[in-house]
Amino acid sequence: MVYLTWSVIEDTPSSELLTLTDTGLIRVLLKQIAGKMLLSGEEVCALYDYIGSRTTLIRDIAEFRLTSKTHPNVET
Repeated sequence: MVYLTWSVIEDTPSSELLTLTDTGLIRVLLKQIAGKMLLSGEEVCALYDYIGSRTTLIRDIAEFRLTSKTHPNVET
């Protein structure tokens, strides 16, 4: 489930990840994950907490992806 979560994050446009509120970001990602696998109520709560605790990291990754597209010679 963690792998699927990060796969969904990678597939979500960076601009969307950067413009949503924290709650909106969590809801969008949960909706996409739920569309790929059946989640129990307990799993939804666990994923909500997991994603919620990583919103800064998710946005940092999204910002890096946008920067990399704009400036492909940026070194990591």
